[in-house]
Parts: sequence; structure tokens; C-alpha cells
Amino acid sequence: MQQLPLGVRLPDRALFESFLPGRNTEALAAARAIARGEARGAVWLSGPGGAGKTHLLQAICAAASERLRAGYVPLKQVAQLGVEVLDGLGQLECLCVDDLDRVAGELAWERRLFGLLREIEEAGGALVMAGESPPALLTWALPDLGSRCAAGAVFALRALDEAEQHAALELRARLRGLELPEETWQWLRRRYPRDMRRLYELLDTLDEAALAAQRRLTVPFIRDVLLRRAALPPH
Repeated sequence: MQQLPLGVRLPDRALFESFLPGRNTEALAAARAIARGEARGAVWLSGPGGAGKTHLLQAICAAASERLRAGYVPLKQVAQLGVEVLDGLGQLECLCVDDLDRVAGELAWERRLFGLLREIEEAGGALVMAGESPPALLTWALPDLGSRCAAGAVFALRALDEAEQHAALELRARLRGLELPEETWQWLRRRYPRDMRRLYELLDTLDEAALAAQRRLTVPFIRDVLLRRAALPPH
């Protein structure tokens, strides 16, 4: 795991290899280029929850850290600490800021982000931001920041359809050395429809349980694990 500013750590699964692009091949190609240090200035990833914004940001940071000074800031987790959490990050060559719509419209945050963008851009680096809305649709307190973000590279991520969700979960399972039988996928699909974040969290839980019990991911085993952990969702 890569240690990052603020004590935030990237999960081991935050890799390009575990990201199923689906209809987001252009965004994935751009993310890989950013990680190689081939991008400069503002880059924006937008899309609904579960579309893969956080996964791509974390994968960029993990790959970039092999050759660049890189960092990842999840504003959903750290915004309550105040704008000071961004202090000193202008020295990074690749900075990924997640959940930016949490602070859009707040002048103090926008001024600091604008300063970071200028520092990183002048040094030839990239500031990669993510939010559910593209920059042109946000209400900015600092119009100059909104204009700079909208003028940069903007990628709209699309949520995976059902077939792509299946393929994505199979990919994640395979990389963990797990087999995901068809009947298991159908059981999960009926209980966690179109919620990739929840499905991935569930796979993490089941991976740990399967490893400890040396069991396959069968429906009875999954049902038993979820019942024991009081995590079974309503039907």
C-alpha cells in the first residue's frame, strides 16, 4: 500500500488492472497517461456514484507514485478538517482530489485549490479532480477556478450496465484468486442491483471469509457469511 498525505492509504485493489473500462475507455487511457506524467494542468472526472471515479483516481496515484511525487485527497473524509489539509500539496507532481463537489461554492476552498492548480501547472504537473457533476454545471464562488477546470480535460464516466457489472466483479474476484459462479452472481445481483461500490465492498468481505474458511463463493456460503455479520440487505 502507498502511504499518502493526511494518513490516507490506498487500498491494494486500487489498480488500473482491476478497472473494467466498459464505455469509459477514453477516460482510462487518459488516466494511464496522467500516471506516466504525460498530462499537465487540470483534469476532471465526472459521473454518478459507482461509475469508477474514485477507483481511477486511486489507480492514477498508485501508478504515478512509482515515478512522481503523487498524492490522493478524499474530501468526503477530510473536508471537515478545514482547508489546511491542502497545505504543502503544491509540491506534488500529480495530485488527485476526490469528491470536489463537497467544497465547490466555498470561497476559501476554491482559492486554495486555485493556488494549488497554478503551482502544479507551473511545475508541469497535473491536478486531477473528481465530482458527480462536470465543472461547467457547478456553482463556483471563484469563477476563474471554474473556467480553468472546464477548459481542461473533462471526462464523463458512465456507470456500468448489468453485463459490465458482472464482468467487473468477475475481474476483481479473479485478481483475488476467487471464482464467481454464475448462480452466485445472479443471487448477488438480485440483492445489490446496480451498486458497484456495495458489490466491491461485499467482495472484500467475502474474500476475507473465504480465505479464512478455505471455501468457494457459493450461495449458501455467502448467505451464511452475511447472516453472521448481520449484513444481509432486505429482499
